[in-house]
Amino acid sequence: MLAASCTLGPDYQRPVVPVPAVHRGAGETDSGSTSAGRDRAPAASATAGDDTTLADLRWSELFRDPVLTELITRALAQNFDLRIAAERVLQARERFGIARSRRLPEVGASAGVTTTRRSQKVGDSGVPEGVDPDATYGDAGFTFGWELDVWGRLRRLSESARAQYFATEEARRAVVTTLVADVTDTYLALRALDLERVIAERTRETAADGLRLTEVRRERGIATALDVRQAEQLVHIASARIAGIDRDIEQTENALSLLLGEAPASVPRGLELEAFTTPPTVRAGLPSDLLERRPDIRQAEQELVAANAEIGAAKAEFFPRISLTGLFGVQSSALSDLVSGGARVWTAGAGATVPLFTAGRTRATVRITEAVTRERVVSYQKAIYTALREVADALAGYRRTSLQRVEQERLVGALRASVDLSTSRYKGGIDSFLQVLDARRNLFEGELDLARLRRQELSSLVALYRALGGGWDPAP
Repeated sequence: MLAASCTLGPDYQRPVVPVPAVHRGAGETDSGSTSAGRDRAPAASATAGDDTTLADLRWSELFRDPVLTELITRALAQNFDLRIAAERVLQARERFGIARSRRLPEVGASAGVTTTRRSQKVGDSGVPEGVDPDATYGDAGFTFGWELDVWGRLRRLSESARAQYFATEEARRAVVTTLVADVTDTYLALRALDLERVIAERTRETAADGLRLTEVRRERGIATALDVRQAEQLVHIASARIAGIDRDIEQTENALSLLLGEAPASVPRGLELEAFTTPPTVRAGLPSDLLERRPDIRQAEQELVAANAEIGAAKAEFFPRISLTGLFGVQSSALSDLVSGGARVWTAGAGATVPLFTAGRTRATVRITEAVTRERVVSYQKAIYTALREVADALAGYRRTSLQRVEQERLVGALRASVDLSTSRYKGGIDSFLQVLDARRNLFEGELDLARLRRQELSSLVALYRALGGGWDPAP
């Protein structure tokens, strides 16, 4: 009993990884933001009075778009990568069951018939005359075998298999987190392209109206042929941009269809891009929360647990393997006698095997498992600092992109005023149409840039949501 309580190898202890008290960029404010409506850039904070962070939101509550929620639900049910990850979880669970079963006795059943015949060419075989040397007998019974886990080898192998099972489950959750973020980001890209197409169509219609006006002015002798050619330029620019946007829309829909686990097809639309709202304050929580929330960090830790357990299993190979064996059954030359008391047979035994010379193989195995464990420690540390970097990048991206979007909105307002002023001056004969063309072209590009910045702002919020470990809960 004392020997059976021994378990070789180190017990797992979580490595101490120093993390900062707050995320970099959390709690920073920018003096360039104002306090009115969309001119105010969202702020980020480390904690809040109710301790609620962005990652505490379910993915269906992040933007509250019913169509987006329905698309994510379809992706969670049909995505190929997620289905592959789920099957890997089932495989790991069965491997854990196999490893755990080795700790229990193994019982088998056997039955057979044996017939022997002696050669008549050998000569005197010592069998009395008149005795038939041929024999036929049958046997049936149960076998028993049990390896006593004296040194904890089987317990360590079971511990390793269980940790690998948990690691695959965390990997599946990481796939869910990535999938939710990818579907959301691709959908936002699609809605941004839709907005760009609306801007391009509006610009083409405005340019076409300007072209008709310029042609009328030329007929009346007010404008020149050069003005007409210049007015045509913006029509062609907008038309070419629409063709490129249509190409990007189809390709984005195809990418989203693959995420949904479906063949390429059109994708339904929900809220307009400009209807998506962002929270006034984004709470990132504490860096220490990532250790429990991020599935990739938990996966790295479980892989470390598995590697640590393998050390004990490898060290146990230095010691004897002790096994109990047994047989209980019946044996008789007549089938009718198998159930009689005299036909019973049984055996019981115990044995031990110990390696005496392995040419250093066992010791090398121990060193390998120790090196693998040290590697897993580094991987665990890297996973934590990678998560910290992703959160810091997302916070910086969200905050700076929000400020850039505010300034771009002001620029678009100034460009619209410039278009109105240049158009009035052209109609009054003060300026040529070139000033109108430049103003409208600048407004067109400014509006397209604003649409992209709105999408980037929302995408940076999605990136922060994913970096904080949100989105793995499949419940809508």
